Amino acid sequence: MSDASSIFTGASRYSSDFQSLINRAVAIASLPLGQLTAAKTTLEAESSALGTLNTKFTSLQSAITSLETATGISSYAVSVSNGLVVSASASTGATAGTYSIEVTSLGSNTSTMSKAGLTTVTDPSTQNISSASDFTLTVNGTPHTITPSGTTLNALVTAINDAGLDTQASIVNVGSTSSPDYRLAIQSSKLGADTIQLNDGSQDLLDTLATGAKATYKLNGMATAIESDSRTITLAPGLTAQLLGESASGVATTITVSRSTMAITNALASFVTAYNAGVDELDKHRGEAGGALTGQSIVSMLSEAMRNVAQYSGGSDTITSLTDLGLNFDDQGKLSLDTSAFSSATTGNIDELMTFLGSSTGGGFLKSATDTLNGLEDATDGILTTAISSMTAQITGQTSRITTEQERVADIQENLTAQMSAADALIAALEQQATYLNALFESMRIASQVYL
Repeated sequence: MSDASSIFTGASRYSSDFQSLINRAVAIASLPLGQLTAAKTTLEAESSALGTLNTKFTSLQSAITSLETATGISSYAVSVSNGLVVSASASTGATAGTYSIEVTSLGSNTSTMSKAGLTTVTDPSTQNISSASDFTLTVNGTPHTITPSGTTLNALVTAINDAGLDTQASIVNVGSTSSPDYRLAIQSSKLGADTIQLNDGSQDLLDTLATGAKATYKLNGMATAIESDSRTITLAPGLTAQLLGESASGVATTITVSRSTMAITNALASFVTAYNAGVDELDKHRGEAGGALTGQSIVSMLSEAMRNVAQYSGGSDTITSLTDLGLNFDDQGKLSLDTSAFSSATTGNIDELMTFLGSSTGGGFLKSATDTLNGLEDATDGILTTAISSMTAQITGQTSRITTEQERVADIQENLTAQMSAADALIAALEQQATYLNALFESMRIASQVYL
């Protein structure tokens, strides 16, 4: 709204009265505008408070997700008695268990190189070992046509590697730095006694430098060795080992897969932190000095949702609640985690712990908590997201009404100013006429006295 006192300027003795009239009329007309602006300020404060609460509950939702992750593969620990022989890692599907492995051979790859006596290549970007445009690469008796994109050794290597065969081509220099002799080297990708040959249509181009062999190992005391064409082996579902070195004769390496609660302990601690942050934020909107959402139903609904999460009851035997896991409430409704109590409750009871926790889709605490928080945060009909969307729409509507009201007040001010200006101008003209007539009559009066 414009400042009325800076717009109207009059010429009559009543101009200040006209200005006061304009100011008062505009002030009265602006009363609804002030109410609309105050209402918008309130809505914006509520919107900000909802946004902050949403952040806290999103963090709580993330903490629940992290807890579920901790019950998965993160809860498994893998130890190896001799890390020089093997390494091991667990993935989805792993189970607790102990395995012994004796690596009897690491195996090797078959290795070949282009023959001496072929075209000497001193620059692989412009020369090749053969002038042919097509080649036949035979791997273990199966021929494959290789068509390089150019007539260079670089192009031949690229074409072989792009063929998707169990081979790896490269370029090696068997000459000196000053007098290079670049050769084509092809090695089998898998361990084993493979046969590899490259023909340009007139001759074979490769010599076999070394015939490979498969890796062999004995598992859990087996008398017969197991063969593998890779040093990466699958010992059990979800358990992979990497063969690193050969074992001393008759000496096995032990691999132990155990279930650990460390990741779950850390995830529960994060859950406690996120839960208490939500409690603190809700507490700001209670009491006489409460925040923008004090007295609104959204606060009680969110509080009820948090109680539902924390007071879940299920499972069986000794673990049926968060309290059984060492999570306790204080008189402010906040959680704390007693790690010693958690350890006591879960030692030897991993299966019961996992049954209580469950999963986001398969029951247990995680399913209950996930469903509750999804009811708040769901993008379509979550309580919090819906409230935030509604508040945003109200603020937008209020802004539109304020703009309309400002335009109305501005029109009133403009019209009144025009009317008062016209009235002031008329009065000023009449005042000038009155002054003229008064002066005329005074002159006539003085003149009549002179001639009497």
